Amino acid sequence: MSRHPTLKWAQRGDLLYITIDLPDAKAVNLKLEPEGKFYFSATSGADNIPYEIDINLYDNVNVDESKASVGSRNIVYIVKKEESKWWSRLLKQEGRTPTFIKVDWNKWVDEDEQDDKAGPDMDYDDVNFSSLNLGGGGGGEEEEEDFDDEDEDESDTATEEEKEEETINASSQVEAKAKA
Repeated sequence: MSRHPTLKWAQRGDLLYITIDLPDAKAVNLKLEPEGKFYFSATSGADNIPYEIDINLYDNVNVDESKASVGSRNIVYIVKKEESKWWSRLLKQEGRTPTFIKVDWNKWVDEDEQDDKAGPDMDYDDVNFSSLNLGGGGGGEEEEEDFDDEDEDESDTATEEEKEEETINASSQVEAKAKA
């Protein structure tokens, strides 16, 4: 019997963001149908444990304008909705949502806030998914900044000494006024 990986989702008026958390997924099979049927299967781990998700999305989708990316830690699917409208839930069937489906709070934007950009990393319209390294770890080299700690420490020390001297002067003035 197959297991269910965690599926996280978020939406905009015209898009649905689906992220399947499954590190080292192999033999990934993704299928999306216009009427909203979403199917995922893969194996993972040293024992090639099978994972599967078979759900019916709330409404119809545009398969041709949807995009998927398989990374080393997760599978990201950006699904274009057939109609640009807010869905009341992810699944067609009502009732309790399965435990493996969770809201992706990192991508979530409320319906009344969707016109405001959630951040620079949320605009996926012009992204070439084949060039992404979704899943983190490795890839490009990062430049290290060289900080000269000695200069900063000296300036911080001088500032601390000045503050301490001002405090002593201020308390001396208060004492002098109290005696007068």
